[in-house]
Amino acid sequence: MRRRKIEGETAYYHLMSRTVNGEALFGDREREVLRKMIWQVAEFSGVRVITYAVMKNHFHLFVEVPGEHEVSDSEIVRRYRMLYPKPTPWQPMPASVLEKHLAEGTDEGDLLRKALVRRMHDVSWLMKTLKQRFSLWFNRSRDRFGPLWSDRFKSVLVEGDRWALRTVAAYIDLNAVRAGLVEDPKDYRFCGYGEAMGGGRLAREGLAVVDRDMAGYRQTLFGSGSQVKDGKTAISREEAVRVLREEKGKLPLSVVLRCRVRYFTDGMILGSAEYIEEQAKLEPGGRKKTRKPRPMQGADWGGLSVATGLRKDLFR
Repeated sequence: MRRRKIEGETAYYHLMSRTVNGEALFGDREREVLRKMIWQVAEFSGVRVITYAVMKNHFHLFVEVPGEHEVSDSEIVRRYRMLYPKPTPWQPMPASVLEKHLAEGTDEGDLLRKALVRRMHDVSWLMKTLKQRFSLWFNRSRDRFGPLWSDRFKSVLVEGDRWALRTVAAYIDLNAVRAGLVEDPKDYRFCGYGEAMGGGRLAREGLAVVDRDMAGYRQTLFGSGSQVKDGKTAISREEAVRVLREEKGKLPLSVVLRCRVRYFTDGMILGSAEYIEEQAKLEPGGRKKTRKPRPMQGADWGGLSVATGLRKDLFR
C-alpha cells in the first residue's frame, strides 16, 4: 500500500519497524544505542521527535515534519556534522571540506547541497538511514550478518488535531506498560516520556507538542493505560484513580528525585542560579569559564538549577 505524504505543510507520522520474525534481539545496550541514533538521524533530517518507544523486537517513532524546508548552508553543515561527526567509509568527506565547497559556490558544492537537502524532511529517508545504521552497528557488535528488520517500515499519517496527537503519543509511551515491562511509563528509560521524566530536554520539547503540561499528559497516559485490552497488561484501576484524582498527574517530589538521580551525579554544580554562576567562574586549574545555570524541571524544585547538561553517551 502506498504511503500517504503531505507536502508544503506540517505533517505528523507514526512510524514503526519490527525485527525479522519478531525476535526479541534488543537488550538494554541495543535499545540505548538505537535511542541515541533516533535523535541523531532526526536532527539531520530536520524533523521533531514527539515521542518514541524502543522495545525488545520493534520500535515506534512519532515525528513532526515541518512544511517549510528552507535550509541555510550553515545549517546544512551543522546537520552534516551531527550525522557524520567523523569521516566514514561510506561518507569520507569531512564537514570542513563540505563547508568550503558551499562557501566558495563550487559546482561540487551545488551538487552536495542538493543531495543533502533532498535527504532532509523525509520520513522514508529517515527510517531507511536509521535502520541501516543500526543494522550495521548491531551486526558488527554481534559478529552477525544478514537482515535485521522485517520488511519495510509502517507509516501512519496522523491529523494535527491535539487530541489525535495525544492519543498516538500515549499509545507509544504505554508500550512498555502493555508489554508488562513496567507498571508506570516513567520507569521505562527507552521511551519519550521516560526520557522526559529523566531530564531529557529534547524529549520534553517533543511531548510539549501534544501537551505543554506534563501533568496533563500523565493523566492521559493513566486514563488510556487503565483500559483493558486483550492479551495486554493494563494499569490497575486503583493506580489510575490515584494518579488522576489524588495526584492530578503530578509526580511527588520524592518520585521525581528518583527519576532525576542523574542530576546529582552528572550535574557538576547544583544550587541556585546565582550560586552556580559564582562557583563556575573559575574552573580547576585557573581556567575561567562561564556556565549557564539550567533550571531543574518536572517538579517544584524550589528554584534549584544545575550546571551542564546530563550525560547522554552511556554506550560508546
